[in-house]
Amino acid sequence: MEGISSMRLPDLDESVLPMFKVERVQLHFSISSDFVAAQVANNVLTLALSTGRILRIDLDSPGDIDDIDLPKRPQDIGLIRHMFLDPSASHLIITTTLGENYYLHTQSRQPKALSRLKGVRIETIAWNPSLPTASTREILIGASDGNVYEVYIEPSNEFYRREEKYLKAVYKIPDAAITGLWIDLIPNRPDGRTVLISTSTRLFYFAGRIGRPGQEGSGSIFSRLFETETPTIHEVPPDSKPVASTLTVSPNPPEGVSAHGHEGERSYAWLSAQGVLYGQLRTNAAFPSQVFNDSKMLRRDKIPASQSVSGRKRPTLDPIAGILLTQWHLLSFVEGRIVATQRLDEKIVYDQVVLESGEKMLCLVSDQEKNTYWLFTTQEIYEIVVTDEDRDVWKVMLAAQRFDQASQYARSPAQKDAVATASGDYLIKKKQYLEAASVYGKSSRSFEQVALTFIDHGEQDALRKYLLTKLSTYKKAYVMQRIMVASWLVEIFMSKLNSLDDTITTKAQLTEGSNTAETKDELGTIQREFRDFVSKYKTDLDRKTTYDIISSHGREQELLAYATAIDDSNYVLSYWIQRERWQEALDVLKKQNDPEFFYRYSSVLMTNVATEVVDILMRHPDLNPRKLIPALLNYSQDSSIPLAKNQAARYLIYCINQLQSTDPAIHNTLISIYASHPSPSEAALMSYLSAQSLNAKPLYDTDFAFRLCIQHSRVQSAVHIYSSMGEYSSAVDLALKHNQIDLASSVADRPTDTDPAQRKRLWLAVAKKVISQQDKGSIKTALDFMKRCDLLRIEDLIPFFPDFVVIDDFKEEICSALESYSRSIAALDVEMDASAATAESIKKDIKQLNNRYAIVEPGERCRVCQLPLLSRQFFVFPSCQHGFHSDCLGRKVLEGSGLTVRGRIRELQASIARGGRREREARELDALVAQQCILCGDYAIKQIDEPFVSETDDHDEWAI
Repeated sequence: MEGISSMRLPDLDESVLPMFKVERVQLHFSISSDFVAAQVANNVLTLALSTGRILRIDLDSPGDIDDIDLPKRPQDIGLIRHMFLDPSASHLIITTTLGENYYLHTQSRQPKALSRLKGVRIETIAWNPSLPTASTREILIGASDGNVYEVYIEPSNEFYRREEKYLKAVYKIPDAAITGLWIDLIPNRPDGRTVLISTSTRLFYFAGRIGRPGQEGSGSIFSRLFETETPTIHEVPPDSKPVASTLTVSPNPPEGVSAHGHEGERSYAWLSAQGVLYGQLRTNAAFPSQVFNDSKMLRRDKIPASQSVSGRKRPTLDPIAGILLTQWHLLSFVEGRIVATQRLDEKIVYDQVVLESGEKMLCLVSDQEKNTYWLFTTQEIYEIVVTDEDRDVWKVMLAAQRFDQASQYARSPAQKDAVATASGDYLIKKKQYLEAASVYGKSSRSFEQVALTFIDHGEQDALRKYLLTKLSTYKKAYVMQRIMVASWLVEIFMSKLNSLDDTITTKAQLTEGSNTAETKDELGTIQREFRDFVSKYKTDLDRKTTYDIISSHGREQELLAYATAIDDSNYVLSYWIQRERWQEALDVLKKQNDPEFFYRYSSVLMTNVATEVVDILMRHPDLNPRKLIPALLNYSQDSSIPLAKNQAARYLIYCINQLQSTDPAIHNTLISIYASHPSPSEAALMSYLSAQSLNAKPLYDTDFAFRLCIQHSRVQSAVHIYSSMGEYSSAVDLALKHNQIDLASSVADRPTDTDPAQRKRLWLAVAKKVISQQDKGSIKTALDFMKRCDLLRIEDLIPFFPDFVVIDDFKEEICSALESYSRSIAALDVEMDASAATAESIKKDIKQLNNRYAIVEPGERCRVCQLPLLSRQFFVFPSCQHGFHSDCLGRKVLEGSGLTVRGRIRELQASIARGGRREREARELDALVAQQCILCGDYAIKQIDEPFVSETDDHDEWAI
């Protein structure tokens, strides 16, 4: 701070950071006159000097000091006697020795005279508990004549307007000066107020409702309270000598939690001739008349007398000159010393001489908002620094056997352990074993000692609670301890459950109709506790040990609870299946992701709840359907299940259609289910086989499928399989063997037009079967059958009729056939004549070819290299008269030929060059090279995408 610095008193022990210490505040500026009054609020320090000056210092920025003068000189209005600063530091009231009173707002540097309060010697002020900043709103002023005034002060810039909106005397205490005032709110009562008024011998407590004027600031609100309510009064006998009297309250607690841990309650202290009366202001007390019942009196003789220079105590005790309240302590100024007394046990925790002999205290003040405490003399400023004052509260609470509060204020593990241990010992003495179990579980008391204590007293419930608490305190690293305690708890739980079961059974047997509801409720509670226990501490339980303990007690429900908690689905699922509780078993199965569970239990579940199981299986596409085949086949052995509702077939179809399974085992299993079902219909099997026929290769084993179809007389399906294999003859024979004429006919039509002979043979086989089934060889049947195939003729069917059939019955059909043959023979004769004429024409052309020639002019050039054609071996094509050198033509043919022709040409050229069979190979080479003109034949057509102007040509020749 620029304006203020602290200096420790030299006699304080610096080796340990004390709870209290007094520091002299050194001002960084000189003051020529004495202090006459001082106040601190909201970190704002206000000093009044004997010259009439007022210094206002913001301790957050101490370099910024407001220097304020009263409107008149001290000779005219008197010295400043008191100053009163509200907790927000917004409002300051100054009173002088001549009865002049002034008001100064925090945003102003010009004090305004309070004309209505002129002549009133103000001793104390109770500020509005809502702490307004724009105005004071309703406040109470205590005067030296015993009057209590209500005033509303609102700052104004108008010259003729008074600062006080109203002033009213609301209460009068005869023959006594008001030494202290305090106003507080009553929780949950907007119009409820408590008022504390003190004199030197009496303390008044009012609690009640205030009035509500029509407009704020228009009239008194406290008149109703003082007129209607009877105060609670605490009175002490007067002293023969005048003594200091004051009323103080504890500052605002940090974060809204007051001292002693009571929400919203303050402590008060009243200094009188007898000493200091202090206690809590129970603003929410049901009986206001008892507000002082719990208060304590700290008499003067409880504070040690000061010692002289020689070390002797002073024979007389000076009265206490001033008091302050911290959150937990009472600060007293007596005989130049600051004495701090712990309010809980009245022990003195600090006693420090501050002022030398002859120095007098000006005032002792506290900052209600910032929890700071100050001592002023006429020349010096001291700050009473409070550090960690609740550090020893736990000890006081512990000594008073207030264990909950002691635990609340204990900080270190050692402190909390001391509280827990002492609390447990106390509860054991009180035979409150369950409560002691919870406390002991958080203490360091020997595990064996505590456990034996509960065992010796037969308190199994307390032992169970202690072990649970202890288990919750063990760190995860204490693996063995956690396992042992957890296992012991399982044993205790089982014993308790068996005991309760025995109690219920015994009561029912001894007294018929006896009420066992209470024991049953306790049984249910313990069972829930056990389920919660295994769920929470399942990682601390050894699986085998726990199963053995529970099984040894025969507790099936608890076994199930434990298995469920550790997710031992094998046990849970087996448990429900053994009891045929299928819905519970399905609920467990739904939660599984391990395929082995489905493979292991699908067989028994498919037998009993097939639809639901298949629904679950279809939600797990990651399963291997092959491993489910045994369960599916076992389920399908039940012939009473309609094929349309067969869940095994439904799952296999799902695997084939949705999962696109290509596993032959899956397809074969589906065929087996379809084929072996007793239903006479082959619709389902045929539907599957027809769908498979769309594939290039069927995904099922055709031999296996065919054997199944034959075994179970599925003729249509067997015929389809034969047909899909291209074995149409065998398919027709099989259909005819089982008298399936229509089926055989449909198969006979399947060979395409590329093999009409086979199609005719198939139809003849069908026709033979049809005719053989007629008693006398029905002519009509044969004729109708002949019309179904365009390849059959009447003469093809005649051999199949018996010898006694009369041919006259189908003479017209035979004649029609003969006429058709005659027309066919005539057409063939015409074709033969045309073919003979064509042959003669070809012979003439061949003869003319031997006489074809071409004339080569002397200047004619090769069409490729443009050199004279006669310069070397050449070819000439008579039809187009184009000529080429043989090597030029060969090169072009090589460029435009395929790999096979190109390779053959090069082989022939190499063979001729080596001296092989030159004549034969030369003829073959000539035939390949000179097969056609490269300008008129296929080679020219292939060059259609080649540019006219190549890269080797002169582009200028083509310029336009």
